[in-house]
Amino acid sequence: MGGMESERVEVVVAHRDCATLRVGDVFLKVDGHQARSDIEVEAMALAPVPTPEVLWRRPPVLALAAARGTALGRLGEPSTASAAAWRATGAAVRRLHEARLPPWPGRTVDGLAAELERECDALVADGVLPADLVACNRRIAELALRPWRPVFVHGDLQITHVFVQGDEVTGIIDWTEAAHGDAHADIASLTLGHEERLDDVVAGYGDDAGLDVDVIRAWWSLRSLLAIRWLAEHGFDPAAPGCEVDVLRARMREARAIHGS
Repeated sequence: MGGMESERVEVVVAHRDCATLRVGDVFLKVDGHQARSDIEVEAMALAPVPTPEVLWRRPPVLALAAARGTALGRLGEPSTASAAAWRATGAAVRRLHEARLPPWPGRTVDGLAAELERECDALVADGVLPADLVACNRRIAELALRPWRPVFVHGDLQITHVFVQGDEVTGIIDWTEAAHGDAHADIASLTLGHEERLDDVVAGYGDDAGLDVDVIRAWWSLRSLLAIRWLAEHGFDPAAPGCEVDVLRARMREARAIHGS
């Protein structure tokens, strides 16, 4: 083996559902559920925004080229990206939402309502969160449970899935949850824990789009309540500073300040 160059292998994420490894400028995604990989490949081909290049696919492995630039930020940390980069992200999300609908149906209002009820009951019964924190955020989250016009959503548009270089969006990654959905859900996922950036994203998206900021805020509560048990079960810490539990606490403080209780 002498003289052969080797690339460092970095484990980006690994849990019982899937794993992602980085080898140089190549990401190797290993997923036992091939339907998710099928969706990811097709969604990237359909989306009118920058996406990683598919290098090769040999199930259960999908090889993708690294996106240029750096992630827009990380949950729990201040974003160093410029306001212009956040506005450019809003514009890119608008292009996605105006694209032709993909072939996969997404979550329904009734399905989300049932999931919210199950998760809230479990969070309290298992002692994961205080009952008053869950109850307050459940009331907030219910504002998001209304009919919406379906658009092409990314489905998991968290801040680490958007890459920028300067003020340009250079890549959006992880498309396994792409489907029909509510535009507000993508905006909420993107700005979760970074509410100070919401105005920039909405400005880039366009004031003519009819986004309802209150619904976006409701999705912050909804996404956090639905995610906390899954995150804990898969080795993530939703109680880390600035993450989902802190988001719920901030929503409750805001609600109490408004309603005086």
